Amino acid sequence: MPVPPIVRRSIQAVLALLGIGLVAAGALVIWLAFPGAPATTADTRFVGFIGLPKGGGGLLSIMDYLTVDGRTLWATNESTGAVYRIPLGAGPLPASAAMFPGDGEAHGVAKDPASPVAFVTRSASDHVDAFDAASGVTLKHIHVDPDADGMIFDPADRLLYAVNGDPNLATLIDPATQAKAGTIALGGKPEFAVFDPQTGLIYQNLADLGVVAVVDVAHRAVLDRWPLKPCAGPTGAALDTADRRLFVVCGDALLVVLDLATHKVVASLPIGGGPDSVAYDAGLRRIYATGKSGVMSVIQQDSPDQYRTLSAIRLHYGAHTLAVDPLTHRVYVAYASLITAPRLAVFEPTAVIPQGAAGG
Repeated sequence: MPVPPIVRRSIQAVLALLGIGLVAAGALVIWLAFPGAPATTADTRFVGFIGLPKGGGGLLSIMDYLTVDGRTLWATNESTGAVYRIPLGAGPLPASAAMFPGDGEAHGVAKDPASPVAFVTRSASDHVDAFDAASGVTLKHIHVDPDADGMIFDPADRLLYAVNGDPNLATLIDPATQAKAGTIALGGKPEFAVFDPQTGLIYQNLADLGVVAVVDVAHRAVLDRWPLKPCAGPTGAALDTADRRLFVVCGDALLVVLDLATHKVVASLPIGGGPDSVAYDAGLRRIYATGKSGVMSVIQQDSPDQYRTLSAIRLHYGAHTLAVDPLTHRVYVAYASLITAPRLAVFEPTAVIPQGAAGG
């Protein structure tokens, strides 16, 4: 029985749409699996990629926190649980990095600079793991509350400060004894935190409240909460110690600048979508921010209250965390990966753009 013309045309149309869909899906997979080199702008030069071992896990590899520790950069792989140790320097980029496998999603890494032991938060297993920073051998599992995420070292109290997102807590760990030393109720969902060496306090972003909490670790208390309007959903934070400014990136694609003396927002600038982390290079007075949309915003600080965007560099979707090496001024950005191994994109400044000049 012959197929009616209208049915034949309908089948042909469906097959054509399926073909277009398969081509588009294939192009998307290729784009995600093989990211191109970012552009070099008037102010920032792309140096190259550092390839990271893939390790276990599935097809998708999501990178998380980057932490500068002296002349070492720590990077974590949320998908595989791996922790990477990358040497920092001004010379040629290392071809790869040391990889320390682990059990459970890896997030923040922190350590006492005087100790050979490092620590990593693992949300899937509700642990903070102590490990040998040289060999990567796990020394101890420290049980903590659920949803362990970012972590920093508090040198004033010589404690590790790790946040637990869902319970709205901060967990304190003594790196000397490798034991839990208490918790602090934060009253909101914590994101990034920074330690202030001048006051000995920690400034903790609370994403659901749109505020920064002032945390006194010594007294296990939140002393104050400062509103961040127009910021909604604060995530990353960085500190300008000299000029007493806190830089916060926000879910509504803004960078806001908070004056720590007045507790007021003194500036705000648009940045890329889905912002997650921000870093400040005090030597160049330059701010870098990136997020899940894969755009790195480069911002110059002309004065404590005056800022301008130099460039917006397109990276790769999911490149949401970064760190700055204060000695070489290199910027490291973690890339997510599909099928292929993850990598770090490395940038360095080409010039300080004078005020009034256009960025690239």
